Parts: sequence; structure tokens; C-alpha cells
Amino acid sequence: MNKDHFKNIINGYRSAPINQIFKPKMKIGLGKCEIEMEISEQLHHSANSLHGSVYFKMLDDAAWGASNSYVEDVFLFTHNFNIYLTRPVSSGVIRAVGQVVNQENGKINADSTLYDSGKNEIGRGSGIFMRSKYLLTNAIGFNAK
Repeated sequence: MNKDHFKNIINGYRSAPINQIFKPKMKIGLGKCEIEMEISEQLHHSANSLHGSVYFKMLDDAAWGASNSYVEDVFLFTHNFNIYLTRPVSSGVIRAVGQVVNQENGKINADSTLYDSGKNEIGRGSGIFMRSKYLLTNAIGFNAK
């Protein structure tokens, strides 16, 4: 796999407008992806812990990154994603680890796990990712070849 492809995924991810709010950091390899982000109180729900939408974002993004590591021409979209929230967290750095489980019939299945600063599992997810018609070269932050 072309290492420039991994750099493009990281650049595109970093450049996405939503990530200007969250400021996550991504590492990627073939079939795997790690994302870290510091929790701020702005991301809390009214019971003073991290809102579930952030769990979803981190888990989905890590599984997506792992999946898109195999696809060099088009952007993948999330076809289906299930999450399980296992522990609340209010502060520190969270880390999502995604890994491709299998690929068949044009679909990529990936799992991800979310950890708190103490390396405790706080959530997990699994999803199915499919090819879109949107070229990666047209995505924000991706370099045209």
C-alpha cells in the first residue's frame, strides 16, 4: 500500500471542518487506525460527562480510517455502525483503536474500541463501510495525484 495514501487520509481527516472543533490526532496503517482527542467540558452533556455523540464519532472515525486504508481512489461511507457505551468519562485524553475484520462483497467490516486515559475501555463499536462515488482527490485536504 502506498504510504502517501495514509498521509492523505490523515491530512483529509485533519482538514475536515468538524475536526476543527474536536482537534483529534490520527495514526494509520494498513487495516488499522488510532485516533486520540482531549476531552473538553464543551463536549459534556448536562450530567457532566462526555456526550455519547463523541463516543460515536471517535469509534466510527477509527473504524472508517482502518477501512479507508485499503481504498485509494474513493471516499468510504458508513453503511451501518453499532456502538456500546461501557463507561462514562469526563476528562483526559480518549483513544479509539479501529481494525478491519474482513472484506467481502464490496463491503469492509471494522471494529473499534475506545479507551480513557487510564487505558480502561469506555466504548466499542462495529460497522460496515462501502465505497462512495466521491473521489478522494476531490476531498478536502487530499492531494491530487
